[in-house]
Amino acid sequence: MRNILVPVEQSGAMTSVLTAAWRLAGRFGGHLEGAALLPRFADLVVSDIPIDTVRYDDGNDAEAEVAARNLFEEFVAARMRDEPDLPPPRIGWAGRLDDGDVGAFARLFDVTVVGRPGSRSGEPRRATLEAVLFESGRPILIAPPKPVETIGETVLIAWNRATETARTVALAKPLLRRASKIFVLGLPGTTPGPDAEQMAEALRRDDLAAEAIAPSDTTLANGPAILAECAARGVDLLVKGGYTQSRLRQLIFGGATSHILANAELPVFMAH
Repeated sequence: MRNILVPVEQSGAMTSVLTAAWRLAGRFGGHLEGAALLPRFADLVVSDIPIDTVRYDDGNDAEAEVAARNLFEEFVAARMRDEPDLPPPRIGWAGRLDDGDVGAFARLFDVTVVGRPGSRSGEPRRATLEAVLFESGRPILIAPPKPVETIGETVLIAWNRATETARTVALAKPLLRRASKIFVLGLPGTTPGPDAEQMAEALRRDDLAAEAIAPSDTTLANGPAILAECAARGVDLLVKGGYTQSRLRQLIFGGATSHILANAELPVFMAH
């Protein structure tokens, strides 16, 4: 988890995104690569695939890139000034990216850090998150709206037995090895496979401090139950498979991923 990409845009959430990326890079002594994220493409998604694409270009790409790079470099300079006793990560700048190529570029990195998406102007866009999640083959770290001080001291794995979740746990191993405590939350569902205790036992065989738990409130749907356990147990990193149901089903009926993307107040490590 040493090679980290952070797309930078003019968003009120960028301080939180950059802080999460900085904490992660510092935890692994890694390389932090910034890139200007230009919202050149907007996808209208009404099924599992985009059926219409609207292109726009305000002619200010170069200006937007300069602003993004200044934001990135000012953040890095402030962190180095405020945390002089901590070894800083290596820093790089990749130039411009847009929603059409950020997913492909993210294939070069161990993880990409993005903001929790919102629907209002100035909030991180869901299109960026989904481009990286579905096109990179790599995991994402979703930063909450407010900056965090720690990432990965206490981890909760939202275990629903799905293939996507198993893949996410495997990709999260570098983080899990640095955790003081790991909870494996067994969730109800229809997917056959090993239960939470079996997953926790497998992690313990890998010398990881894992404990299987069940939801405290069985009346809650999976999304609220996951976040309730995170809050109750002081979790500072949630590990979860992304869209183990289709995006169309989640759009119509709701789902744990959709709930977490709308409500999580802690970092979320996710892969598909």
